[in-house]
Amino acid sequence: MTNTEKKISEMIEQAEVFADPLEKLVEKAKTDPGAPFEPEVLASLADLQERDGAEFQRLRAKLKNIGVPVGKLDKAIAGHGGGCERRVNAADILLELVDESDLFYAPDGRTYADVCIDGERETLEISESGFGKFLHHRYFQETGSAPTPEAMKSVLRQAEAKARYEGPEHEVYVRVAPHSERVYVDLGGPGGQAIEIGPSGSKIIKNPPVRFRRPSGMRRLPVPVHGADVAELRRFLNLRSESDFVLVAHWLIHSLFPARSYPVLVLGGEQGSAKSVTSRILRALVDPNSVPIRALPANERDLMIAATNGHVLAFDNVSTLPPWLSDALCRLSTGGGFATRRNYTDRDEELFNDGCPVILNGIESFVTRPDLAERALFIMLEPIPEDQRLPEEQLWAEFEKEGPRILGALLDAISEGLRRLPDIQPSRLPRMADFARMAMARETAFWEAGTFEKAYGDNLDEAVQAGVEADPVATALCALVTRTMRTMRTLNLQDPLWEGITMDLLDELNSVMDQEGGYRGPDWPKTPHALSNRLRRSAPLLRKRGIEIRRGEREGHNRDRIIYIIITSAYEASDRDQMEDQEVHPESEVYHEQEDVESTVPEDTVDLEDVCISLWRYAGSSSASSASSAFRDAGRHGPEAAETADRRNGEQATETALEVETPKPPDGAGNGSAPSAPKDVLPEEDEVYDAED
Repeated sequence: MTNTEKKISEMIEQAEVFADPLEKLVEKAKTDPGAPFEPEVLASLADLQERDGAEFQRLRAKLKNIGVPVGKLDKAIAGHGGGCERRVNAADILLELVDESDLFYAPDGRTYADVCIDGERETLEISESGFGKFLHHRYFQETGSAPTPEAMKSVLRQAEAKARYEGPEHEVYVRVAPHSERVYVDLGGPGGQAIEIGPSGSKIIKNPPVRFRRPSGMRRLPVPVHGADVAELRRFLNLRSESDFVLVAHWLIHSLFPARSYPVLVLGGEQGSAKSVTSRILRALVDPNSVPIRALPANERDLMIAATNGHVLAFDNVSTLPPWLSDALCRLSTGGGFATRRNYTDRDEELFNDGCPVILNGIESFVTRPDLAERALFIMLEPIPEDQRLPEEQLWAEFEKEGPRILGALLDAISEGLRRLPDIQPSRLPRMADFARMAMARETAFWEAGTFEKAYGDNLDEAVQAGVEADPVATALCALVTRTMRTMRTLNLQDPLWEGITMDLLDELNSVMDQEGGYRGPDWPKTPHALSNRLRRSAPLLRKRGIEIRRGEREGHNRDRIIYIIITSAYEASDRDQMEDQEVHPESEVYHEQEDVESTVPEDTVDLEDVCISLWRYAGSSSASSASSAFRDAGRHGPEAAETADRRNGEQATETALEVETPKPPDGAGNGSAPSAPKDVLPEEDEVYDAED
């Protein structure tokens, strides 16, 4: 080796290893936020910007994604001879801060920005109260001062336009969201953490694949602890029975599930039954909020705004529900929308499309409309004895201690439901079909199969009864059916129990209310058209009671529609028993069994000629109800009259009476002549009972 080669070898050995400051800069910045601002790094970044602008922008984007304030970094690079110059215009600085965020829009047209806070993604709506506050804070970090209002408004408008016309489309959720056969629940705390729930269990993750927004008032959920039983919740709720607890637990579990429909939970009870505390506890488990319960909104717009800014709504001390609010709650329960004019505009619409779980509590029976009753779970709370009351401070301290375990149990039930849902294919489903099917899938996590179906069926029966009692028209119709059935010897389910035009039915119901002494109320129908509308609304509840309302075609000169009241096989046995046990009205004695008729109607007081006159007179009537009454009249006298005629005049007397064309009424039987009738108007004995049925 020559001397030159030896010197070169010695110089190589003595040379220090030089590391590129930009090598693994992104990994270093994840643990050391100040790494990109080291002098040698800034110098290298400035050199890279001049040599290879494309590579510099790629590295800058990577630093931005992990939370490095690239706006401040650009200024630091400019101080080391880079190409960036410090801007003094407030709008330019704000626009640079906007570029640090990812802008997009949601299907409803609202625009959002994904920002990086402490290395975690957070979604903010582009508005002064959302993304605007974030820009205020970042501007202060960059400059130490606040931007002008004009600059802020201008930049927000530009950001909104850029998000709407240049950004992608993403769904944005509040608290719960679905994605790829999994469920995500926003914990609501710092860091953007969420719970991922799948068929095999749940876990906490960062940066979930769905986007959540966090409205004002939202509070964080506790970190769940798994392995508990949902029964640990039982001691915090003042419920009457285990069946009620099963329904409340399923309502809670379903509230953590991103469903298309949610049943309305109605808590009732007298003063001192802990209705308000129960509402707070239930909401705290799935959607804690700084204002957990509130009064009813003044209008539908306020209701939809509340639903947009919270996953669960809880309304306290409800006394009455106006019709518009009852209908709006139905839309919230099954996922409905609302559109109204946007403020300060003439043509633009503000759209609300939300469905969410709702809690209503109150002393009185305020759910009076059948459509809302079908969507509700009715839970009655018991009064708490004074020796069993706890101070709220103690109650909440114990609840906060057990809350993580209870939440973990609810999440375990959702995992069970996701695993078993494909195998659940029931042959029958109630109105809230999605809720019922999901409940059947998850109930085996803590209960035996069939527990939910039994509890829900009993609750629906109570809801039907409560709905009928709250509706005076339905109550009167049930009373009419009961009264009519007491007068029937037999019941053929194929034949109408009552038929006639709507005006006749209105008269009948008015008569029932007068006789029963019932209160009609200010909304009692006063016209046939109003009654027809009320019958349509009450039809689902009546159908569950086994009373079917059918409408025929329009007939006759006045084009009146015939109403048919039909008793189906679902007519409750309890109603029949009650009907049989009740004392029969004196005028209805004639409809008892044959032996009862013979004991109440003496043979020598029945005259066949009277029967014929009465029957022919009513046969000429245009009223269906009058004709029906006439046939029942004939059923009362027919067998006895024939026997009496046989004893008096023999077989010939009966035949002569049937052949009379226009019989004359006996003295005192009537003031006018009876209309003529065909010879075969009087039915044979068997036909009498068929008509009676």
